[in-house]
Amino acid sequence: MAGPLSSGPAGGPLGGMSPGSTDPRLILGEEQLDSGLELLLLAEAGLWAAVDAALEGEGPGLGRSHWRAAFLLRRRPGIGVQDLSKLTSLSKQAASKTLADLQRLNLARKAAGDLDARRRPAELTPEGIAFEYRVAERLRTLLGRAYRTGGLDGVAGARRILAALAGPRQGVGLNRRDGL
Repeated sequence: MAGPLSSGPAGGPLGGMSPGSTDPRLILGEEQLDSGLELLLLAEAGLWAAVDAALEGEGPGLGRSHWRAAFLLRRRPGIGVQDLSKLTSLSKQAASKTLADLQRLNLARKAAGDLDARRRPAELTPEGIAFEYRVAERLRTLLGRAYRTGGLDGVAGARRILAALAGPRQGVGLNRRDGL
């Protein structure tokens, strides 16, 4: 059995600490870390179950990757295949197919131009925004209920933990927020 492990980067202010610093008082053992991993996996399963339930009403051909892409295109308009691949850990080929599916269904469009197709910025169409909203609404309800359970301090702490886990992915595609 491994010994105690430090918590790693906090990802944001904690008390009077500077962003990105760690709390030297926080030492977590293997069991505590495994318990956290288990909760993350169970929470992920709960979120995907809500996505799957929402997607059942969206018609054939739309799956989790399509909703993830639509959500990220709404939050980061102008990302292309390469950024989508980095954000989702999909292969570039899978990200390209997902974006092409959204285009075929008139849920997204890519900018025309001389850029390599993988670099062309994409955005949601009005139909794509409506699709993303219908699916995300279930997740917002679920997340809102969980945040209320955690209380105000829990929300800030959860966001710091999730930001630390997201790491450098947080900055991918943000320079394109101005859209096409």
